[in-house]
Amino acid sequence: MNFILPFPVKKFTAQVNIQEPVLLLGSCFAEEIGLKLTERKFNALVNPHGILYNPLSICNAITDCIEDKEYGRQDIFLHDELWRSFQHHSKFSDTNPGQCLENINREITAAHQQLKNAKWLMITFGSAFAYTHNNNMVVANCYKLPSAQFKKVLLPKEEIVAEWQKQVNILKAFNPQLQIIFTVSPVRYVRDGIIENNRSKGILSDAVHTLTEQNTNCFYFPAYEIVIDELRDYRFFKEDLVHPNHVAINYVWQKFIDTVCDDETKNFISDYEPILKSLQHRDLQSDTNASLKFKNQLKEKQSALAKKYPFLIF
Repeated sequence: MNFILPFPVKKFTAQVNIQEPVLLLGSCFAEEIGLKLTERKFNALVNPHGILYNPLSICNAITDCIEDKEYGRQDIFLHDELWRSFQHHSKFSDTNPGQCLENINREITAAHQQLKNAKWLMITFGSAFAYTHNNNMVVANCYKLPSAQFKKVLLPKEEIVAEWQKQVNILKAFNPQLQIIFTVSPVRYVRDGIIENNRSKGILSDAVHTLTEQNTNCFYFPAYEIVIDELRDYRFFKEDLVHPNHVAINYVWQKFIDTVCDDETKNFISDYEPILKSLQHRDLQSDTNASLKFKNQLKEKQSALAKKYPFLIF
């Protein structure tokens, strides 16, 4: 008896190699996959603007990275004793405006270089709902400012496709080798409402499929469908019942490897997993003979793997 309804995920015609630079932008699900990549020695840079949810804010962030935009004092504002940017996650907020701008501009410059050399760009849309500030600028973060300053809008598929098709064309000119992976986050945004969340996800899915059909360098990885349709059980979610838990993330990650990565990368990940587990091991008694033996064995394994994969640096 089957308790899940698995579905085949087609392998990409172009596949990711461990040595190819990757840039990831989008929702907290992008952070989860980005962490998996960086832990396994991928040259991956994740969310240079912090976590972003709506497609237009993600699009604006990529524009900043392409142009290597330098934010100035006019681009930030003071609220609750912290300097903030409407286009960035709150992790960039700081009591010192100079430090806030330094953190923002450092990340943009790093992302500019990464995007210039990257072979892969992974975009994760979270929600089709967006907020405009004073009926003008789409913001990435409202920072709990008075609601009267914002208008909530459900972005239509046509607007998302139009803005992103422009961005795909610009990206092709900026970096002709770039391949783009689109995903829709499996995180449910229940604060919008269950029905509203489903409308939002439907718009995002439709927009992404239109973009992949129009562009040969664009691919779709069905993270949303894997969690919602294949796993489809609350035991695969955290206690808040909206975020996929550790088991679900690992399940999606394995599907990602099988679908997106080439054979060399799959072999490397398989060889590296035992070392990663050892590196994550908590050593409570570091001065014992057993601990010293464990560390020496780990160094030997690292040295052997570095010989097999010369690009690997510990």
